Amino acid sequence: MHRIAPTAVISPLADIEDSVRGSVLTVGEGVHIDAFVKIKFTGGTGDVTIGREHLPLNSGCVLYSGNGITFGRDVLVAANCVFAPTNHEFADRSRPMRLQGFRPSKGGICIGDDVWIGAGAVLLDGAVVGNGAVIGALSLVRGEVEPYAIVAGAPARRIGTR
Repeated sequence: MHRIAPTAVISPLADIEDSVRGSVLTVGEGVHIDAFVKIKFTGGTGDVTIGREHLPLNSGCVLYSGNGITFGRDVLVAANCVFAPTNHEFADRSRPMRLQGFRPSKGGICIGDDVWIGAGAVLLDGAVVGNGAVIGALSLVRGEVEPYAIVAGAPARRIGTR
């Protein structure tokens, strides 16, 4: 099911799949989803909630529903970012990984208000980005980013404060 605000703008070239597990996509007021954004409902039953007030998802971003993704308000998402709130199980060597299912949730991905996520960033299950934070381009976020922190690298480390 999709709940799309009337003022949201979704490119006809965006690829938004329907959920087969009951996950819900909510797109708030003023959100802009650009061409070649992929929203794929897989890896869990989490919902995808995209905030409101001028939130752009730029071209090439991929969002997997997994254990859920929540964007706050006024979030800037540059091109080619990946949001993957799920992890494959791999411990049993006697079975292919694709048959082992998924690891327990680390809480999905939660992004606060007034956040800037640079081009090519990857956010994994359990990523919590505080209000006002800046994620540098090509960074890998897999844990908590404090409010107003500037982080960069793989894994992302604090390099400053806004």
